[in-house]
Amino acid sequence: MRVQLLSYTPDPEQVAAAAARLCYSSADISRLMERSRDDHAVLLAKILDLGHFSVLEHASFTFGIEGISRACSHQLVRHRIASYSQQSQRYVAVQERFPAIMPPTIAENPQLSARFEAFLNDCHALYGELMAAGIPAEDARFVLPNAAETKLVMTMNARELRHFFALRCCRRAQWEIREMATAMLRVCKPVAPLLFADAGPGCLVGACPEGKMTCGQAAMVRQEFKNV
Repeated sequence: MRVQLLSYTPDPEQVAAAAARLCYSSADISRLMERSRDDHAVLLAKILDLGHFSVLEHASFTFGIEGISRACSHQLVRHRIASYSQQSQRYVAVQERFPAIMPPTIAENPQLSARFEAFLNDCHALYGELMAAGIPAEDARFVLPNAAETKLVMTMNARELRHFFALRCCRRAQWEIREMATAMLRVCKPVAPLLFADAGPGCLVGACPEGKMTCGQAAMVRQEFKNV
């Protein structure tokens, strides 16, 4: 898996803070943008504490994500407040055996991992037969499994990213999207440390929001995300 931060709103924290001040100020926008970083830090901390997240929507982040499964991307696109451009299985035909993701639970079992690989080879063989018979790629792709690798470019605003991290960095999230979400958080924090200071699983700043479905490891999770 590879996660890159391709682009983001210049001075995202300054933009969010200026937008917040604008609501209650008669000053010109240029003057609001000139406030010191310390001023921005105090205001953003207050905004996050109060839950007034709308101004965070002015800051957006664009990621390049490669080496994830279609199973992972199907989960990702359920987050609707985002923009996605994904490699098409309709227009990008597979020539050699398609790259695929093997879950660790299968990889650690030699017998099952061998059967998994054999199944992938069979899928590709049938895919090749269909293509050779003149079946369009848009139809031949029906035999490709959820394990097939994909790549995409995705853009989310900071507010939605915080929501995404709360859900997908959680230990109850599926392992692959959790790994991806954590990698995204790692590349966001250096460029917007104030916006993402407390971002991560929902248990970082309070009780676990999962109720009876909690993993019961909130203390360990908080320790883990101190280093993210």
